[in-house]
Amino acid sequence: MGSNGNEGRRLDLTPREQEILECVARGMRNGEIASTLHLAESTVKSHLTSAYLKLGVTNRTQAAIATLALDRV
Repeated sequence: MGSNGNEGRRLDLTPREQEILECVARGMRNGEIASTLHLAESTVKSHLTSAYLKLGVTNRTQAAIATLALDRV
């Protein structure tokens, strides 16, 4: 099978960014993610902003779709 380019994107994400994106893909809100991971909500937002740039997406829905696609690689 050919590479779809997602493997490199997954490797660029930090473990925390991956963890937060997985929460987003499950439909969790920033406040819920912050509470679950024992982080400030502003920290969650910061990680999401960084992850959006790395994934080349501009919103939460696109990030969730990209995360689900990466998990299938």
